Amino acid sequence: MTLVDDRIAMAEVDHQSLDELFERLERMPVPEGFRVEIVEGYVYMTPQRDIHWQILRRIVRAVEDRFGMEALVFSDVRIDFPGHRNGFCPDVAKLREDATKDADGHWRNEDIEFIAEVISRGTAQNDYGPKKTAYAEAEVPVYLIADPYQGKCHVYTDPKDGDYTTMTTVTFGTDVDLTQTPLNLTLKTAGFPRD
Repeated sequence: MTLVDDRIAMAEVDHQSLDELFERLERMPVPEGFRVEIVEGYVYMTPQRDIHWQILRRIVRAVEDRFGMEALVFSDVRIDFPGHRNGFCPDVAKLREDATKDADGHWRNEDIEFIAEVISRGTAQNDYGPKKTAYAEAEVPVYLIADPYQGKCHVYTDPKDGDYTTMTTVTFGTDVDLTQTPLNLTLKTAGFPRD
């Protein structure tokens, strides 16, 4: 069985918990520069590209400039979300100051104030589809998608009944006004590269 076949088989085993799946993934040889997450029970492994990192770094820096270096800001850290087997590793997640881990040592989605995902061509459908739905169901107040292929940021706010009620689209080069959200910051996108 190849590594890919093994991962597909792993994701299709319904009785395994997310913890069991992630334990198996941790024992597998994931190439450096790749990230692995589970979306609706399927394992996705995506390469981290330089454009991806350049955008992420600017987002993290803006959040840390606003909240300080001690803020609970993470990248590629597993957080479980509502829905069938959703163990996501958001590109950027900012948690409340008083956030706590659950009994299993995982950060709780209930404590998230902001998530940013930078689109990768092969998994864009997840960010716009099941991840957006899971973030809305978890009532994440602000979900930002930076899409270097479109050269746009899409901001989703005001989650209600498993969907976001407000969406704003901003072209790269235009500031993203998040001052009326829990972040209370303006995200400058002038330096966001396009692909």
